Amino acid sequence: MATPNIIRIGHGIFYVTDLERSRQFYVERLGLNPLHEESRALYLRGVEDREWTLKLELAPEAGIKHLAYRVGGEADLEALVALAEAEGLPYRWESEQDRPRLLRLQDPFGVPVAFYAESQKYPWLLQQYHLHKGPGLQRIDHINVMSPQVEAAMRWYMDRLAFRLSEFTEDDEGRIWAAWVQRRGGVHDLALTNGTGPRLHHFAYWMPDATSILRACDILAGALESEKIERGPGRHGVSNAFFVYLRDPDGHRIELYTSDYLTVDPDFEPIRWHLNDPRRQTLWGAKTPRSWFEEASRLEAFGGGWEGQAESELRGLPQHVI
Repeated sequence: MATPNIIRIGHGIFYVTDLERSRQFYVERLGLNPLHEESRALYLRGVEDREWTLKLELAPEAGIKHLAYRVGGEADLEALVALAEAEGLPYRWESEQDRPRLLRLQDPFGVPVAFYAESQKYPWLLQQYHLHKGPGLQRIDHINVMSPQVEAAMRWYMDRLAFRLSEFTEDDEGRIWAAWVQRRGGVHDLALTNGTGPRLHHFAYWMPDATSILRACDILAGALESEKIERGPGRHGVSNAFFVYLRDPDGHRIELYTSDYLTVDPDFEPIRWHLNDPRRQTLWGAKTPRSWFEEASRLEAFGGGWEGQAESELRGLPQHVI
């Protein structure tokens, strides 16, 4: 069976309950750029993105419709169909704005993932500095999915989709509690972290520098919305990234992220962190709130409804889960 060529993380589709309120957060505060606007949907991108990378879709309940990856070509989509059929994974063909052929499937761990090869490209805004607003979100970077099956999910993405391991957290018995895997040569396109799920922990945009992350905090504070800053700024041990975590009006978590490293060197070896090393989460920064460990966005099940458990059942997770 051919291994599909996954290029990178491509987009996420968020269900939101108030499109105008979400627009104020993502466009007016964070400065993401609208590419298409409809009565019930808004398609956004960073200044370096040549296609939309986040769709906000009006819905009765908040959640995540799917998380999507760009593939190399049509042959890779057919290879994914063959994989789904061989493993009994549900799949169907869909379409989206600028993506006429989108393969939606449910991975073995309940995560709704989509894959596409064709996408309409638009001129980037990177050097259109007179059009930049807010702190300057540059491009889509990665997603983080919480799962009680981290090691199995890590091995599936590596064995079936040729993701490469950058860093991992392990206990004394050799059990893996978190893994960062990638396709494009950064630290990760996908992070898998232990916890009740599957749920989306966060969706991340790359920032040009640490100052731009501080600027995002200043903008939210100036708008009297500092409560939307959940964690940080600070620096992770894992990935070495400078970060801040924000919560949108529906509670979806957004990370603004910069200063990690490349993994393209052929001599690169995955970095191991011990589960009990507190530096892996926070090399420096304020204490992490419990919400960061316990709360995450629901994922849509293939046949409708939600994967995972209700929010009322998600309390009391131990603080070493991520």
